[in-house]
Amino acid sequence: MWWIVLIVLAVIVIAFIAIYNSLVTMRLRVKNAWSQIDVQLQRRFDLIPNLVDTVKGYMAHEAEVLTKVTDLRSSWTDAKTIDEKAKLDNELSNTLKTIMAVAENYPDLKANQNFSELQTELTNTENKISYSRQFYNDTVTRYNTKLEVFPSNLIASMFHFSAESLFEVDNQEARKNVKVDFSK
Repeated sequence: MWWIVLIVLAVIVIAFIAIYNSLVTMRLRVKNAWSQIDVQLQRRFDLIPNLVDTVKGYMAHEAEVLTKVTDLRSSWTDAKTIDEKAKLDNELSNTLKTIMAVAENYPDLKANQNFSELQTELTNTENKISYSRQFYNDTVTRYNTKLEVFPSNLIASMFHFSAESLFEVDNQEARKNVKVDFSK
């Protein structure tokens, strides 16, 4: 009889340890996924001064757009939380789109090899950021789900595991349907 009780206790302890370890592993995966976004965002921020310098000579009267990019890049270092960085990232993405749209009005700029290379690098970086965001959100969703399902929710609450925030689009314009009109 004692052997059965001992075996049941051993199974419970092993299950407890396994659940705790899986929660710790998932929390570390969330942090790793965020750091991957952070690396790509830093790469984009490192490209921005080159882009701004290349564009400055052509777009002298578009100074407010260039100033906004520089200001957003500067505030990146002050951002501490995922939500702050996500908000800055969304603002910067919109501002960079503005630069690319304005660049269409400057044929000499579009023909500039340095600008073309920077534009390609920025596009590649944006694609990597997009993938990293998706991977982060998938990882956070799995982690947050694990925090809520039984029996791991009991262990999570005992050890104060907390839910993580998803990386969300804060721009209402990005949520609207795009109207494509080829009649012009």
